[in-house]
Amino acid sequence: MDERTFRDAMGNFATGITVVLAEIDGQIHGMTVNAFMSVSLDPMLVMVSIDEKAMMYEKIIDANHFSICFLREDQQDYSMIFANQKQPDHPIQFDRFDGQPILKNPLAAITCSKYELKQAGDHMLVLGEVKNILINEGKPLLYYQGQYKKITE
Repeated sequence: MDERTFRDAMGNFATGITVVLAEIDGQIHGMTVNAFMSVSLDPMLVMVSIDEKAMMYEKIIDANHFSICFLREDQQDYSMIFANQKQPDHPIQFDRFDGQPILKNPLAAITCSKYELKQAGDHMLVLGEVKNILINEGKPLLYYQGQYKKITE
């Protein structure tokens, strides 16, 4: 089995898309992440996986708090901007929730405090303890087989 086969197989698992944001020294840093999962109810924990080559890697290690925004089906531009696949047409305006930066009108947003970091191969697994949750109406933006998808039902 080679890396391409592994990536193709993983692409057959449809995921939602999140943007992880952390503010360090007054600067907001963000990254598109689809390797996200809930981990525990007691305590309430979530996890994101960050590639060690990503610009966000050192930022998330340094951050004590961060937010995770679930993207709505009309927020594909955010996904592409925070994946460095597109330049924003104008400066991104952030809202604040529970003291943390979040994107405007996400499907949901979670604020977290850093709980634990675990190195796993070439990625860092970042466990966050959930501090607050914001939920909005809408449908999620999905990613499947290398393409953005929408729920049609």
